[in-house]
Amino acid sequence: MKIVVTGTRGIPEIQGGVETHCQELFPLIAAKGHDVTVVRRKCYAQDSLTEFRGVKLKDLYAPRKKSVEAAVSTLLGVIYARRTGADVVHIHAVGPSIVVPIAKLLGLRVVMTHHGPDYERQKWGRLAKWVIKLGEKFAAGYADRLIVISQVIADRIAAEYGRTDSVLIYNGVPTPVRSTRTDYLDELGVRPGRYVLAVGRFVPEKNFHQLVEAFDAEGYKLVIAGDADHPGPYSDALKAQAHNAGAVLTGFIRGEKMNQLMSNAALFVLPSSHEGLPITLLEAMSYGRDVLVSDIPANRLRELQSDDFFPVGNIEAMRSAIRRKLGSPTPERTYDLTAYDWVNIADRTADVYEDLIKNS
Repeated sequence: MKIVVTGTRGIPEIQGGVETHCQELFPLIAAKGHDVTVVRRKCYAQDSLTEFRGVKLKDLYAPRKKSVEAAVSTLLGVIYARRTGADVVHIHAVGPSIVVPIAKLLGLRVVMTHHGPDYERQKWGRLAKWVIKLGEKFAAGYADRLIVISQVIADRIAAEYGRTDSVLIYNGVPTPVRSTRTDYLDELGVRPGRYVLAVGRFVPEKNFHQLVEAFDAEGYKLVIAGDADHPGPYSDALKAQAHNAGAVLTGFIRGEKMNQLMSNAALFVLPSSHEGLPITLLEAMSYGRDVLVSDIPANRLRELQSDDFFPVGNIEAMRSAIRRKLGSPTPERTYDLTAYDWVNIADRTADVYEDLIKNS
């Protein structure tokens, strides 16, 4: 089966939850014997790779402009899928799904994965939110198969669009690579077990500015790993705020550096006001880290406990919860993450493709 994947910025090692999802999932799909091509936005591809772990990579033009890059890239990806005779085009995220009707007009079989209501993100203006919302509507109305990564999204799609046949397939988490090294921590000037970690893109809905304001833990440092895709007033202000507060900013990191940070953090904090199903939270849990997260529906995983949450946007409650957690530190926690196994996720995704081919 020939599968073309679009909607993502690309793989490997490109910042973003959708990108991490695709990096973990599609090599497993390819290992089943399927011909998989991931379309990358050329403006994000910092290498000349044409293949990654059995997945073909196709770099196509996209303007690095947040208001149009997803639509342009996905449209070109859909045209590429049609031109190369793809059996299935798999579109990720609601913004890129604005081109789902075009894919159908071109005669393509369309699978769409809904990673969350991106039109709720604060970075978008009114027109952009309307367009992204329209992408969700088009996906619900025209995609042959609709995958959702959480029950919250499934319920939303059923209530708003009457589509009740969505397939719930969670985000996954890879097996952690626990590190015994600390050279990167030494470089950052932090000690094992004496820092609080946050990971993500520098966008308003991650609420890292609130975390910096809330953080007041004597003897601990705050480390934020990530950066902005599109530098702007918010990311610039966040960096200045973090610098003035003495927080440590690592930039976008992967591999051994992230392994060291995840292996040695005293606490992982995710203060977001918007998520789909946060892979960074699952990763922290896979490393056995104690966690503290905002109480939005997407973060309310059944594997967590009541004292792992604080009211979203409440800086004083976040400050109190961080102090409480660090006052009684939990060096290692055990979570049941069997529902988030990537091999099972790949099997179920391949089943969606095969069912679509069989019944179309």
